[in-house]
Amino acid sequence: MLHAQVASLRAANESLRALLEDKDAKITELEAKLARLERLISRNSGNSSMPPSGDDQPGKTPPKQKPGRGAGKRKPGKQPGAPGAYLAWSDHPERTENLFPEGNCACGTDLKDAADLGVVFSHQVSDLPEEVRAQTVQYDRHEVGCSCGRVHVADAPPQAAGAAPGTVTYGAGLQAWCVFLMVMHHVPVERCADIIESMAGTRPSDGWVHSLLARAAGAVAAANTTIRALILLARVICGDETPLRAGPGPRAKKKYLQVACTSLLTYYFLGERSLPSFRGFVYSDLHGTVVVHDRYQNYDSFDGISHQLCTQHLLRDLEDAAQTYPDAIWPAQIARELRALIHAANLARDKGLAAVPDEMTAGHLKLFRNGVNAGLSQVRRIPGGKNVKQPPALHLLECLRHRQADVLRFLTDTAIPPTSNQAERDLRPAKTQQKISGRLRSETTTRHRYAIRGFASTARKHGIDVFTAIKDALAGNPWIPPIPASA
Repeated sequence: MLHAQVASLRAANESLRALLEDKDAKITELEAKLARLERLISRNSGNSSMPPSGDDQPGKTPPKQKPGRGAGKRKPGKQPGAPGAYLAWSDHPERTENLFPEGNCACGTDLKDAADLGVVFSHQVSDLPEEVRAQTVQYDRHEVGCSCGRVHVADAPPQAAGAAPGTVTYGAGLQAWCVFLMVMHHVPVERCADIIESMAGTRPSDGWVHSLLARAAGAVAAANTTIRALILLARVICGDETPLRAGPGPRAKKKYLQVACTSLLTYYFLGERSLPSFRGFVYSDLHGTVVVHDRYQNYDSFDGISHQLCTQHLLRDLEDAAQTYPDAIWPAQIARELRALIHAANLARDKGLAAVPDEMTAGHLKLFRNGVNAGLSQVRRIPGGKNVKQPPALHLLECLRHRQADVLRFLTDTAIPPTSNQAERDLRPAKTQQKISGRLRSETTTRHRYAIRGFASTARKHGIDVFTAIKDALAGNPWIPPIPASA
């Protein structure tokens, strides 16, 4: 009898152990899920690649103030040394109007009969014409007969843009306004037609306005071919990509807009975030080029390039590590020394030096490496093979150690920027457009849109007025970026 009770108690004990083990496993799983959720909620523009526009979402923790931008350290408005903007006095105004006193003098004499003693004060006012309206010009093409018997007909005016005789078309100026509003200011097609009607007194059809994107893309095709060739010849470029809702399909279906750029060039490509899409862009054709980019793995698949990992992304990841390990010293130490190295590179560049001297970096490099080693001693790899997810901080620290040359390449050549901020600036208009107009329904038209945008961005970087560049291209005389002497 006693043996039976003992056996029953043992069975119940084993059952309870199994239940406890199952509960412990569930608690561990829930703790892991909670940690992942807390990590997702803590993401903001200061510790991840999230845009600043997402920082004010419900439940989000706003990023900390950046160093040197605390209250009282920087006043709003124009900063000391920054170039100002003002209306300059013109020595050659378009028109001059003479103003004379009117009425009678105190003595009763009409001032119209008073002697002109010259100009005492002058005012200059820059304004738009009182009325901007489209004007219809008829071009009559005459036929002449030569004494030899041959007959000649005048060529069609370039303003007709190849239109058939006897038809009416909109000129390059009005076409340029439509393209300028749609591409550079993200105005939807219908609203663009409304603006043209308010401005010019005539309303083009929505279909005609939309068709201008394809026409303008064709007009700048030769310039974009040159831009791509110059990107391939550049010694240093910045690369980045961003999701873009384009083409038919559900809201979740996305394409990726890639950009390769320099301070003078911008080239876009609409594709995926896959390796074949990267190969179809420019990276397979680069040889010896330094590409400044984030740590996305596809960039490491090309043998013809060298890497500069974006330090701005690394600093965000270090901020994330500081929040994940609040008692650790190494995240702040690495970030501080990395910023100091970037500052040293900026000073060397301002002095016209080709590389940062060792005496400017030796102390910071030592502390930088010490911080990485300290982090690796605290953040250990979780055993279990490739199937076990490792802490993000571990991946960061291993990158800082094993890819130090790619992290600090900007110290060896001051022509290499430490961040890919130029690429992020060139991609920002795509996010602005998406917020204003939403999904772009046609992939083909989206490619046209960013062919124009890349051309316009390149023109602007060269100091060319964007509207004029678009108008000249539509008139058959596109601006082509110059070939550098060193190319």
